[in-house]
Amino acid sequence: MRTNAESRSDRKRNTLLLAATTVFLEKGYDGTSMDDVATKAEVSKPTVYKYFSDKEQLFAEIVHATTDQIDGLVRLVVETMTIEADINTSLAVLARHFITALMQPQVLRLRRLVIANADRFPDVGRTWYEQGFERVLTTLATTFQSFADRKLLRLGDPLLAANHFVGLLLWIPVNKAMFTGDHHANPDELTLRDSGRPRFPGRVRPINSQAGRDPNPKESE
Repeated sequence: MRTNAESRSDRKRNTLLLAATTVFLEKGYDGTSMDDVATKAEVSKPTVYKYFSDKEQLFAEIVHATTDQIDGLVRLVVETMTIEADINTSLAVLARHFITALMQPQVLRLRRLVIANADRFPDVGRTWYEQGFERVLTTLATTFQSFADRKLLRLGDPLLAANHFVGLLLWIPVNKAMFTGDHHANPDELTLRDSGRPRFPGRVRPINSQAGRDPNPKESE
């Protein structure tokens, strides 16, 4: 009985979080009230307060809840770079997955919402970054280092390489979405395809596995 009660409670809480997410993304933090959330969730206002003490706590909870979605992206990084035998193919596949995952309309809207309220709720923004994006960068850096250890990738600082990789992919589409409100990114249009994979600046280069050397030696020195 206790398990069933907890399950019902969890379902109700998740329903409220989903409703609150929708309302916050539609109206922003200042434009959202607990009455709006109750109406969207089709519950009474006291029910909302039973689970969340105030609007600030509710906002923090919906932001923190989205960091759980990053677990899937972290697994994606590891699986993609493990399954694909060729590093060029791995980078191209990973680039497409990154763009697809991080350019989802709801992710972009939430990013804008967190940024808009970062001065007011710095801890919320910090947690969202550290538990989300920063965790992905750390995993990617570890993966890059493993390739370097196997002589498949030439790089200096693996974390800097991870930042370069993600920056090359997301700088243009994310800024476009933030400024224009256009949330409909097409991975086919955004992937850097001059050689089927993104090119790194500086000292980060895939090494030609057949020749055993950097295909662009002058650029990596």
